[in-house]
Amino acid sequence: MLTRQAILDKILHERVVGIVRLKEQGEVADCLQCLVDGGMGCLEITSNTPGYAEEIKNARERYPNILVGAGTVTNADKANVAVAAGAQFLVTPNVNEEVVLIAHKAGIPVLMGALTPTEINLAVEIGADIVKLFPAGDIGLNYCKGIMGPFNNVPLMAVGGISKENVVEWLSIGMAGIGIGSQLCRAVKDESDKIAHTEFVRDFMRLVKQTTQQ
Repeated sequence: MLTRQAILDKILHERVVGIVRLKEQGEVADCLQCLVDGGMGCLEITSNTPGYAEEIKNARERYPNILVGAGTVTNADKANVAVAAGAQFLVTPNVNEEVVLIAHKAGIPVLMGALTPTEINLAVEIGADIVKLFPAGDIGLNYCKGIMGPFNNVPLMAVGGISKENVVEWLSIGMAGIGIGSQLCRAVKDESDKIAHTEFVRDFMRLVKQTTQQ
């Protein structure tokens, strides 16, 4: 069993968290396969995906070498469900101390959503392991670069509006990582779409690797 620090280290090493938010539970397995086969090592299944707790359990069993977390964990109830399902990390869009307490008691890290300096500082004070700047794309690169000045010792992850077209820009400003949703973590229609999307994910991950090695 990985420690909280080992999980955190792997998230920061991977630099990318795939955000799986789908309309149907039956779409999850094929989506995850595309992501894993495409080289992603860190995935979250959001609480507003139908059957998300069951899908976290399934993914943990099917992909023992991949980190599988729970996303959109806005409160203590959702945190408890996610931990019981075997989530290896929790991701929130908001600042919530109870979520941190539950996660740390279970020995797993929290990626906590925040945007303003006050929210970021509060997230750090209550023990967030990574601060997720959300929605980063709407607020823009310049704002996020500005935030990195006073919070230079805080691991910041940009989430919201990240795509293959702009991921190099986001990683190049010094973000600890990025979260990406619909462009990569989408439902696939059939076998040919599955093959094509897996290659798209693979190309995206190559781009990330090239950028982070520069």
